[in-house]
Amino acid sequence: MSLLKIADLTVELPGAGARRPVLDAVDLTVDRGEVVGLVGESGSGKSTTAKAVLRMLPDSARVRGTVAVGPDEVLGMAPPALRELRARRVAMVYQDPRSSLNPVRRIGDFLTERLIHTLGQPKTVARAHALALLEAVGITRPAERLHQFPHELSGGMLQRVVIAAALAGDPELLLADEATSALDVTTQAEILAILREHQTERGLGLLFITHDLHLAAAYCDRVYVMYAGRVVEERPAADLFGDPRHPYTAGLLACTPELGDPRPIRPIPGRPPSLDDAFEGCPFAARCPLAEPECETWRPVARAVAGGGSVACRRADVTLDADRKVLL
Repeated sequence: MSLLKIADLTVELPGAGARRPVLDAVDLTVDRGEVVGLVGESGSGKSTTAKAVLRMLPDSARVRGTVAVGPDEVLGMAPPALRELRARRVAMVYQDPRSSLNPVRRIGDFLTERLIHTLGQPKTVARAHALALLEAVGITRPAERLHQFPHELSGGMLQRVVIAAALAGDPELLLADEATSALDVTTQAEILAILREHQTERGLGLLFITHDLHLAAAYCDRVYVMYAGRVVEERPAADLFGDPRHPYTAGLLACTPELGDPRPIRPIPGRPPSLDDAFEGCPFAARCPLAEPECETWRPVARAVAGGGSVACRRADVTLDADRKVLL
């Protein structure tokens, strides 16, 4: 049984001017001890997928499908079970740590409040636990940091604090939503190493959301690629990077610069779709170098790929090289 299983998840936002679902029949799994990447342009539905796991969608949202953590279905959970899920079993790390911290409260208050009121630890035990968590995520002088305010710490240190808080309840599943995007490269590498270390030691499932396909390919075991609220490709990371089967995946790789690579950067033409854009067929057809007239009416259906994974493209047998030129 998968630790996280999302099946046929569709999310609509009535009254928001949307002409299509925010998420459209999304399927995704994360196993214990596995790092799964979720990539795509801004607005593709990555963060909404993560929020659905914790049932943090707007009250007006119409939701269909299944979201299960272990044997428990999340969308129909009673409030006590949902609180337990959020407090202990699933934790999320957001892109901007400052949005998770109260600027007028000390770091120690942020960490110990949850340990005391949610996990029921005595104050002395909670403080010792908080110190141990800060040490575990590589923060120097943790006793001093407990008395500091968020503005006294750098962005990288605050991200470590947020990760420490996420690990406090010893969760089964960690959702990292662009957790390193706002950091410099050196700090990013340190945070990724911390996440990997704790994921390995604790056997966590990790859903790693990022817009950086190269990072996902290097860091994750498997990668899902989203476009317009749909999963268009799911592959083992090495296969996705070496032989992308969906033109959108190939386009993301072609417009990402690499050190020492002299090839020209070729951006994907057009613009990412908004919720005002409705599609009868493939939502990528208007930007796709392989599109045929039939693609505009063909509803994408995932099909298996040799070596594992799937792709939702009627022309998946036609591949693109690194410069997005068709290879016949």
